[in-house]
Amino acid sequence: MDWDKLRIFHAVADAGSLTHAGDRLNLSQSAVSRQIRALEESLDSTLFHRHARGLILTEQGELLFDATSAMSKRLDAAAARIRDSEEEVFGVLRVTTTFGFGTLWLAPRLPKLYEQYPDLNIDLMLEERVLDLPMREADVAIRMKEPSQADLVRKRLMTVQMQLYATQEYIEENGTPQTLEDISNHRLICQTPAAPQAGASAAMVRHLMTYNPGSLLTVNNYFGVLQGVLHNLGIGVLPDYVTQDFPHLVPLLADIETADVPVYLAYPEELRHSKRVAAFRDFVQDEIIAQRKQLKQLGKL
Repeated sequence: MDWDKLRIFHAVADAGSLTHAGDRLNLSQSAVSRQIRALEESLDSTLFHRHARGLILTEQGELLFDATSAMSKRLDAAAARIRDSEEEVFGVLRVTTTFGFGTLWLAPRLPKLYEQYPDLNIDLMLEERVLDLPMREADVAIRMKEPSQADLVRKRLMTVQMQLYATQEYIEENGTPQTLEDISNHRLICQTPAAPQAGASAAMVRHLMTYNPGSLLTVNNYFGVLQGVLHNLGIGVLPDYVTQDFPHLVPLLADIETADVPVYLAYPEELRHSKRVAAFRDFVQDEIIAQRKQLKQLGKL
C-alpha cells in the first residue's frame, strides 16, 4: 500500500475537507482528490461520503483511519525518541493524571521543571479516564492505582490517604467535631458519589454519610472540594497530598482509618530511554522526596 497516499488520506480524514488537507500538506485540492481516488481504486472501496459541508468517513474509511491514526502515533513516538539528544531535554511531553492530582499537586510544581528544562513543553491532560499509553494517547501517566495495561514501565511513587479538613475560621465559628456523630452538626464537602475517584475516598464518604451530615456539598473533583473548604463552607474530604501547599488547613478526626491509595507513574516501554520522560520522572520523584522532608519537619509524618 502506498505510504504517501495513506498520509494524504489521514490528513483528509482528520480535516474533513480536501481543501483543508491540501493546505496542511501544501498540495492543491485536485492533487489531494486524485490521490484519494487512486487509493479508493486500489482498495476497491469508497472511503468517504461526500456532501456539501465536507467529507464523512464510510465504515471502510473508519477502519483505515483507525489504522493510520495508530501508525501516526507510533511514528510520532519514534520521531520523539530520535529527537531526544544525548544532553538536552526538549520537545513536547504529554502527561496525563487525575484532575485533583494535576491541579492540586503537579501543576503548582511545574515552574521548577520549566526552570530546569526551559525547552520542554508539557501537554497536561487531566482525565479521570485512563488513557491508553501503549497506543500513545499520552506519554506518561500518574494514576491512583497500578496500571493494568501491558508493555508499560511502572514505578510506585507514594501512597495517599483521605482525611477530613477544615479551616481554622470554620472551626472557630462552628466548633471542632470530636466524634463521627458530631458530623451531624456540620456541612460535609466531598466528591459527587457518581464521580470517578479512588475507592478509599468513595468508601470514606459512604461511611460518613451514615452519620447524617447536617448539610452536604458535592463536587465532581477535589479542586472544587478544596475551594469549598477554603471558603469556610464546611468540612471536606480531601487527599493528604494537599497538606504541604495548604498548611493552614486543620485535619479533623485523624483516627478515621482509610486504605492507602497507591500512586504510580507509568510510561510505554518504547519510551524507556526518552530523555524527556526521564527528566519528568526524576523531577516528580525529587518533589515527592522534598515534600516528605518538609512534612517531617512540620511533624506531619
